[in-house]
Amino acid sequence: MDCQSQTRQNRNGIAVAGNLIVDFVKNIAAYPAMGMLTNIYDISQGVGGCAANTAVDLAKLDPDLPLTVLGRIGDDESGRFVTRTLEQYGIGSERIKVSDSEPTSFTDVMSLPSGERTFFHKRGANAAFSPADIDLGTLSCDIFHIGYILLLDAFDKEDFEYGTVMARFLCDLQSRGIKTSIDIVSSDDLDAYEKKIVPALRYTDYVIINEVEACGIWHLEPRLPDGSIHKENVRTAMRKIAEAGTRERVVVHAKEMGFCLDVATGRMTELPSLKLNPADIKGSVGAGDAFCAGSLYAIYHQYNDEKLLSFASAVAATSLFEANATDGIRPYREVLAIAEKYQR
Repeated sequence: MDCQSQTRQNRNGIAVAGNLIVDFVKNIAAYPAMGMLTNIYDISQGVGGCAANTAVDLAKLDPDLPLTVLGRIGDDESGRFVTRTLEQYGIGSERIKVSDSEPTSFTDVMSLPSGERTFFHKRGANAAFSPADIDLGTLSCDIFHIGYILLLDAFDKEDFEYGTVMARFLCDLQSRGIKTSIDIVSSDDLDAYEKKIVPALRYTDYVIINEVEACGIWHLEPRLPDGSIHKENVRTAMRKIAEAGTRERVVVHAKEMGFCLDVATGRMTELPSLKLNPADIKGSVGAGDAFCAGSLYAIYHQYNDEKLLSFASAVAATSLFEANATDGIRPYREVLAIAEKYQR
C-alpha cells in the first residue's frame, strides 16, 4: 500500500522511539568456558537501547535540538533511572508510558578489553510498547527514528495488509509528512530479518544499521573468511534495501568503515573509520547508537554524504572513550575537531 505524504507543516526536531533499557556494563578480562569463572573488574550503569542512547547522544551533541522520546518503562527504580537520565539532558519523559506489570528492560553487558561485548537481555516493558502508546495527532517532529526492529514485540507482529505492525505505523507517519528512520538489532534468526524488516523498508526514508544487519536481511555474508569486511556484499545489501522501498538514504556502519547510499542518485560513498589509540578505548557499548545519532544529526542539518559519514564516525569514536553507551559523547564542535585530529 502506498503512503501519500501530506505537506510538511511547521515541525522541527527529532523524535526517537523504541527500546528504553538500563545497561549494567561489566568489564571482564576474558569469556570463561562453560562452568568456569572469570573476574569482573569494573561495573557501570547507564541507559541503553535505541531510544535512550540515541536521544541522549543527540542532546549531548546539541542541547538546543528539539527532542522527543517515546517508549515504555516499568514502575521501578530502573525506570526512574531512565527518566532521571533523560531529564538531566533536558529531554522530557512525558511521552514515556509506565507499565504496571512488566519491569524496565535491562541488559547485562559483558565487555572485553578489546571492545567486543556480549549481551544478556530482559525484554520487560519494551515488549508491550506499541503504536497505541503514541499520539500521532500531537506529535511534532521532522524525523521519527525508531528501533530496534526484532526487539519490539508489538511492532514486530504480523499485519495482514502491510506485512508488520511497524510497516503500518511507518506508513502512518509518512502520510503525515514526517520522515521515518529505522534501526534494527543483530540476530541469528535470518528468517525473522526477512519477515519483519523487509515490509518496513517500503515505508522508511532512512535506514541506519550495521554491516551484519544489512547483509543479514538478504542472507549475505558480511565478512570474508579472513574476517575483513565483505564490501561488495555490503554494497549489494544496501542497494537491495533501496530497491525494497527505502526512499532517501541507506547508511551502514562497521568497525572499519562507513557506507552511505543516496537512493535518488544511486551514489555510494564510503569512508574509513578513525584510527584511535587502542589504549584510549574503554568499550564499544552504544557505538552503533552513537553512529546513528551522528547520522540523524547530519541528516537533520542536511550534511552531504561524505560529511555525514565523517561526523557520524567521529561521534561513534567518542563513545569508545567511556565504558557505557553515552558518557563519551561530546558537543558537536568537539566532535568536528576529533574528526580532524585523527587519521583514517
